[in-house]
Amino acid sequence: MPNLISELRLTAMTLPNRIIMAPLTRCRANNDHEPNVLMAEYYAQRASAGLIIAEATMVMEGNSAFWKEPGIYSHTQISAWQQVTTAVHSAGGRIFLQLWHGGRACHPLLNRGIQPVSASAIPILGDEVHTPEGRKPYVTPREIADSEIPAIITGFKIAAENAKAAGFDGVEIHGANGYLLDQFLRDGTNKRNGAYGGSIEKRARLMLEVIEAVSQVWGSHSVGLRISPLNSYNDMVDSDPVGLTRWLAKYLNDYNLAYLHVIRGDILQKQKGNVITPARADYKGILISNQGYTPEEAESDIEEGIIDAIAFGVPFIANPDLPLRIKNKAPLNQANPATFYTSGFEGYTDYPFWHT
Repeated sequence: MPNLISELRLTAMTLPNRIIMAPLTRCRANNDHEPNVLMAEYYAQRASAGLIIAEATMVMEGNSAFWKEPGIYSHTQISAWQQVTTAVHSAGGRIFLQLWHGGRACHPLLNRGIQPVSASAIPILGDEVHTPEGRKPYVTPREIADSEIPAIITGFKIAAENAKAAGFDGVEIHGANGYLLDQFLRDGTNKRNGAYGGSIEKRARLMLEVIEAVSQVWGSHSVGLRISPLNSYNDMVDSDPVGLTRWLAKYLNDYNLAYLHVIRGDILQKQKGNVITPARADYKGILISNQGYTPEEAESDIEEGIIDAIAFGVPFIANPDLPLRIKNKAPLNQANPATFYTSGFEGYTDYPFWHT
């Protein structure tokens, strides 16, 4: 019977355990969106994860939403990421890069005045973005034209090529949490007509075309996808999240992906529902679930076959040796949210390891 610390066979590799490090935006890159030595240390500390999924990383210049998030579109960024992948591999780990486009979550103050793009001209309401000039309201995005979409797809493909050059073991496509691909996928933000709007099939088209383009670089067996059908973060909603999950889970079976990574709920608790059960019923590949799991719940769900692995977020921030602690039922360090998005090592690389 599988459990959290048993091996998991992906198509392209075997993971030593089913304790996945979820992608966590930590804003430690420099002003040119280049990773650094501190980030290499941070990820290497967590190399005992079955798989590290590195943070949301810009596939194209001019699409920053976090100010100091990393990118993978320049030669200097590729070289900078190489120090991260080398450090993780030297520590015995495996690491995927999360490919990401922020869409309407981007802001002109972070992108030399460039207006963000989205599926439709609908802004994020009820929240603000951190900028060099302080917190600012999100702006209304420009509805991207169908003729511009091939350039987005090419951007993801080039980013996938760059991730391979940087030494990653695979990539995860970020189709969750209200960023560009998710903005096209869910009907609360996609009000367009034509080839990329209307039915689920058309709203999912951009995401599927990105998967196909990235798979040309890596082979689909080294490509994961993250989705969040229920999550209202970034002012998101869909009229039928369960139906959306079912349709996508069935359709993705044809792609032979490394995994499907599903955020199971809504971090803001505005929307309720169960998307893991339909995902499990309809998706035949490796299913990873994320959000708010305790080790005990994760163990139970894996043993019952509800999911194949769990992606832990906050517990990995505070516990670089999380698999060891879970295996030994050791106490967990508590994370300090005040340092989640600051700069420097505090709250980043200074959490203690467990000692028997």
